[in-house]
Amino acid sequence: MRPQTLTDATVWLDPPIPADIDVIAEVCRDPSIGEWTSMPVPYRRADAEEFVDGFVVSGWAGQSPTWAVRPAPAAPLVGMVGLIESAEFSAEIGFWLASSHRGRGLMSTAVQQVCAFALRPAGPGVAAPAGMGLQRVEWRAFVGNHDSAAVARRTGFRFEGTLRSGAVQRGTLRDCWIAGRLHSDPPGPVADWPSGI
Repeated sequence: MRPQTLTDATVWLDPPIPADIDVIAEVCRDPSIGEWTSMPVPYRRADAEEFVDGFVVSGWAGQSPTWAVRPAPAAPLVGMVGLIESAEFSAEIGFWLASSHRGRGLMSTAVQQVCAFALRPAGPGVAAPAGMGLQRVEWRAFVGNHDSAAVARRTGFRFEGTLRSGAVQRGTLRDCWIAGRLHSDPPGPVADWPSGI
């Protein structure tokens, strides 16, 4: 897949580059990120190098793109959002945001842009800009990650349940929540999530 830059003129998404490595390493040392992700803890600069030079590059070469979240063009990144192909016509979304930039709607805006790109048709004869042509984007989060759930709820994901021991975090099985957004689902907030999530 050819790397794509996405923007709505409030948030800019582009593939992370080697110049982002030090910022990624610094932000990912925040305990609040390690608590809710499967990334290594402690997080080292070598982990950020492997992420940018390996995971990001191979993801764009396939169907698993990753974007840096920036508050302005060419600004230092403040977060990350990406898709991991899970089956034909579907992918799982993941994201994190620096604690100093939370509560401003940046990640909700970024997730909306990524979902629009993912669920937009692709292929010959499709009006530009073409998307990935997915039918489903899936969200999962460890039980208790209410901030991530709030983003998913605001961006059109329908809650589908709790998977017991449904995800692995650094060798430990944990329960996780799951929600999905289909290409036919409207992008706005979803009101019927269970209370307390």
